[in-house]
Formats: sequence, C-alpha cells, structure tokens
Amino acid sequence: MLAVNNHGQTIVLACAFLSKETTESFVWMFEEFKKAMPGGEPKTIITDQDAAMAIAISIAFPTTCHRLCIWHITSKFSVKLPPDAYKEYWREFQKAIWDTDNKDEFDAKWNIVVTKAGLTDHPWLSSMFDLRESCVPAYARQFFAAGMSSSQRAEGSHGFFKQYISRRNSLMDFIIRFERALSHQPEKELVADHVDAFEVAQCLLPMPMNKQMATLYTRTMFQKFEQELIQSTACFLELKTEDASKVVFNVSERKNWETRVAEVVYVKDSDHSSCSCKRFEFVGIICKHILALFRRDQIEYMPDKYILKRWKKTAKSGLVSDANGNEIKDCADPELLIKRSTMSRLASDVVEDALMSEEGCELLSETLKSLQVKLKLLKDGPRRSKGVTGAKEKAMKRGIRHCRECGHIGHDRRQCPALNTP
Repeated sequence: MLAVNNHGQTIVLACAFLSKETTESFVWMFEEFKKAMPGGEPKTIITDQDAAMAIAISIAFPTTCHRLCIWHITSKFSVKLPPDAYKEYWREFQKAIWDTDNKDEFDAKWNIVVTKAGLTDHPWLSSMFDLRESCVPAYARQFFAAGMSSSQRAEGSHGFFKQYISRRNSLMDFIIRFERALSHQPEKELVADHVDAFEVAQCLLPMPMNKQMATLYTRTMFQKFEQELIQSTACFLELKTEDASKVVFNVSERKNWETRVAEVVYVKDSDHSSCSCKRFEFVGIICKHILALFRRDQIEYMPDKYILKRWKKTAKSGLVSDANGNEIKDCADPELLIKRSTMSRLASDVVEDALMSEEGCELLSETLKSLQVKLKLLKDGPRRSKGVTGAKEKAMKRGIRHCRECGHIGHDRRQCPALNTP
C-alpha cells in the first residue's frame, strides 16, 4: 500500500504477502493495516477493478472513499473503440474526463462527444459511464486524495522493486531483497527534509502570502501553491449574488483559448470561502479562484484554516506511539538522518554479501560482536580501573579461541593440529 509524503513523493505504507487474492485475504490485510496505522482508515483508496478487493474495502474501510484507477480505464479506449472513432474523438474524451470540475460539466461534455462519434449505444462506453461515480475525477473532488486519480504511482513502484526482486527468488531471499529495497527508498525523502531544513524556496512573487507559504510548506508543495497564486493574477471576479448569509462570485479565466468560469462562495458567519473546482478539498492546495478573492479583499496572509499540516515542513512532528503505547520521536537533526540512511544502506549491502556463504556469515557475526563492544566503550566513555588486572581477567578479555577448521576450542586455525599433522 502506497501513499504520498509531505514532499509529494511516493512512500510505502505497508506490504502483505498473500497466497490467495480472495475477499477474506484482503479483509485480513486491511484489518492488519488499520492496527498499524494510528490514523485509522484512509480517507481515499485507489485500486484497479478487482471485485474481491472492492468487497473487502467496503467491509474493512466503510468510511473510505474507494476510487477506481482512471488510467487503467482510459488505457482501454484504443482497444474498445472503433479505430476511426478513437483517432478522431480520443482528445475530446480526454477533455471530458480531465478538464471538468463538477458532475454536470462532465456529463454534458461526455454526452456531446459520444453523440458526435455516433457511439450512444456502444456497450463498453455505456458501462464506463455507469462507473463514472467511481472513477471520474469530477465525481470525487470533494474527497481528499492528494490530487491522485490513478494508481500510476503503484506502477512506478513496481518498476523500482523489480530492480531488486524476481520470480526466481525464494521466500527468504525475497524478504531480504525487499527489505534492502525499502532501505534505499527513503533517501530522497531524507534529502528533501535536509534541503527544507536549511533552505527557503525563492519566491517568484514578492508578496507577503507567498513568503509565508515558502517558509511553512515543503519546496514541492510551495511551488504548487505559488503556481496557483501566479495564475490568480489572470482571474477576473464578478459579483453574482449576495444576501445576509453569503456572497457568490463568478471567477473567470482564459485557458487554451477557452473561458473557464468557477463559482466561489463566501459564507459570512464562518468567514469561509469554497470553490466549485474543489481543488482545496481534492489536492489540499488553495485554488487560484479563492486566491483571486483574497487579492480583491487585500488579505495578505493565508488564514490558518487553509494551511494543511500535511504539506508543512513540520508534517512529521507530533506524538506518534508504537504498539506498546511508547512515544516515537522524530529525529530533529536532518544531517543525522542522512548519516543514518547512508550507514543503513551500507549495512544492508554487507549483510546481503555475507549471506552468500557460511564463512561470510561467521566473519560478519564475529566482526559485529567486536564492533558492538567498541561502540559500547565509545558510548560509555573511559572508565578508571580498580587495582591491577590479573592474568585470568586478561584471558577473559581476550575471549576463548575457537577453531573454524575442526570446531574445537583452545586454539585457532593457524595452530590447528588437524592441519599441522604430517
């Protein structure tokens, strides 16, 4: 199971090894996932069209918005449609799917292109239209999904893990290689954490709100916000209606030789603005239409209600507990995180090399034990000895010699009688 971190990077939340892809297996997997996650059920989950998994999600995650991957569906258009219809109308289908902000707009554009193409009775298109509430972005923009409408991040992760594992691996070999891959994956996140800890992104617009968000958000998320802020300068507001409780504006912009209009509603009592494009709800980044209203009202700083901790540099700060209820503290020193990642990768490589032979395992085990003693001495610091160390204590410190050739104790391989016997 994958997710997105505060840098917009793909991260692995969980992995399960299932012998059968049945509803019961998926229910077990999701229930185990809930036990491990302090936040409980995910807000949104995106999958392919697996019937068993869909049933399991409805059982284990009853409050989660389950979406079908739109990429898997649109990739079938070239196969399902007549060649001429696909060639002529594919772009219009794409516009209906990706460039609509609400249900009515999608339905209208879809019906127009289907009628133009003469495919109103096409069985596959009809079945896809029936699934629109589960896959079309315009039907789910009210649910937070970090802007995702497909499982392409999963496809990218499959390619990453295939560099480490294959079908020929044994179960033990698979686990070792999979853990090695996981140890390599967080490095990009650690590098991004380091950059954000010591640098502030440069602002293209010298506005107080832009500088505020550059300080709060990670570089990737700030750049997304800044693009909305820049585009807000090309938006035009027109008062539509006003009464005692709310004010409604039409916000228009020219895009690709087409005028797009969004509706922004400002509720007076709650001092809250919402937009018909639902970008804030879907992506977690305030949209250009609301930002245009902020500029009109001379709001210089972003109100706290529109700042998501999820996209902040400090997103990982706070109390998180392990299975025993003990607090897990985030490391405050990014440089230490970089060192830890580097050493973890080196250690993982050494372990994998050692597992190739029995002698390698023994050598690594002895080396690690010796290293552990030295590190403990560094940690504890020098100690003042009491009295003179005797021969017995010196012998104990040297340890008991063990011959790797014959297996007996009291000598090593260089002095082994079995080797020195003529």
